[in-house]
Amino acid sequence: MGRVVTIGVYGFTRERFLEALEAADVSLLLDVRDRRGVRGSEYAWANARRLEGALAEAGITYSHRKDLATPAAIRAMQYTEDRRLGVSQRGRTSLAPEVRDRYRAEVLSAVDLAGLVESLPDAGATALLCVEAEPAACHRSLIAERLADAHGVEIEHLVP
Repeated sequence: MGRVVTIGVYGFTRERFLEALEAADVSLLLDVRDRRGVRGSEYAWANARRLEGALAEAGITYSHRKDLATPAAIRAMQYTEDRRLGVSQRGRTSLAPEVRDRYRAEVLSAVDLAGLVESLPDAGATALLCVEAEPAACHRSLIAERLADAHGVEIEHLVP
């Protein structure tokens, strides 16, 4: 059975990001972002086309899994909670409970995670990519949690 790591963009440079993937023996990266761009020139390397090119050079297969992205309405709920708490997306340390519940009910319940697990490469790890540095502040942790609990997948979170 494949191994899964999670990784965000924030806090990494392009070089350190690629080094982290290499150290974790990642052979497939699943981009679980809805919008495959990141604001700010320091993260221009993580915009889809540039990221895909860098991964190809590193020998890592790229796949966009929009079916695992957080829908706009659920993202909006998190942004409202962030404003209420006075935190930025980059400073967030956890997801709002309602966001976690709705993502699990509306997204994870509709995705064939068993099929995803079956498709994981035998060689190397698979990385779930989003933007937040802190796994608990991102929906990728919910995907990882479900993969571990329901399918026995080994999970590791890569952080800057």
